[in-house]
Amino acid sequence: MNVPINLSSFQSQIWQQTKLAQLCGQQKLFHERYEVLRMIGRGGFGVTFLARDVSLPGQPPCVIKQLLPKVSDPSVLAKVRSRFQLEAQMLAKLGNHSQIPMLLDYFVAEGEFYLVQEYVRGVHLVKLVRRCGCLSEKALKSFLNNILPLLDFIHNNGVIHRDIKPQNIICCQDDGRLVLIDFGAVKEVIAQTKDTSDSTTTTHFVGTVGFAPPEQFSLRPTFGSDIFALGVTCLYLLTGKAPPEFSTNPQTGELKWADAVELSDSLAEILGKMLKVSVNKRYKSARAILAALELEPHRTQLANCMVANHQPISDKAGINQEERNLSEFCPPAAKAAITIREWKQRRRRKQQGYHNHIIPSLS
Repeated sequence: MNVPINLSSFQSQIWQQTKLAQLCGQQKLFHERYEVLRMIGRGGFGVTFLARDVSLPGQPPCVIKQLLPKVSDPSVLAKVRSRFQLEAQMLAKLGNHSQIPMLLDYFVAEGEFYLVQEYVRGVHLVKLVRRCGCLSEKALKSFLNNILPLLDFIHNNGVIHRDIKPQNIICCQDDGRLVLIDFGAVKEVIAQTKDTSDSTTTTHFVGTVGFAPPEQFSLRPTFGSDIFALGVTCLYLLTGKAPPEFSTNPQTGELKWADAVELSDSLAEILGKMLKVSVNKRYKSARAILAALELEPHRTQLANCMVANHQPISDKAGINQEERNLSEFCPPAAKAAITIREWKQRRRRKQQGYHNHIIPSLS
């Protein structure tokens, strides 16, 4: 096997390890249908190539991911194959969503594991921020309202993405939709394999340092882990800063980010809860964040309405006339709050009268 010249040491290693690399630019097809064009990504668990499916009309582009399990024991590989198929079937189910690349094929060939997915033409959010600048508060809200329903869909299917970050969110060139790529479920299958011929046990972390919360490093990811990663992604979109550029509180481990952004108090509170180090203090679901965002424009108004201290009762019905006059100029939410307080005042007066009448009869 002749290795091409002018390759870096890493490229040379990839070329020797992967059949796809050896087929780049060649006439020979992979799996009898894919023309491999070039490598477009690499990571700790495999490499990704751009290809064309010559068996289909128009020869549409696709993405082939080759996963590289570091095992050789046949019994272990059999277990990996079984789990790989289950996780791939789950990815196929998720791929019915318009914001997740469609899984076109998955197979094992010569002991190697492959996924073939729809190619999404566009740019990831890191490139977008570098080209167009950081997001405003309004744009960030739009981003969250776009991506959170997708995250809710994923979690409702029992899947944790495990690697949400700006590089894994693509803005589609054709229609501007945000597409989430590179799910960690299949990578975790590869990470958890252990060669029985090796006496040492190695723990492989799936995720990205800086975006993954503490529980994910302990190999106990939850739905809240994705929420934390989405919060760190928001920080990048607002500031253009990577996670290591933020200092942390040495006592709590919380990121010190408040001075780096200009947000309304209500949105800062929402983002702060997404970024809590303790999973118990974070939002429990994407839907809860959406509810908070929906309420966010009205929070100041509602806070002014729902005050604890009221003026003394000034008439027989327990209604302050000045407050009643003011209510004529209040929005519906404020009027509802006043009506509730009036009802509570009338109820307290009625109960107090009942109390004064009953207690003497018992004495």
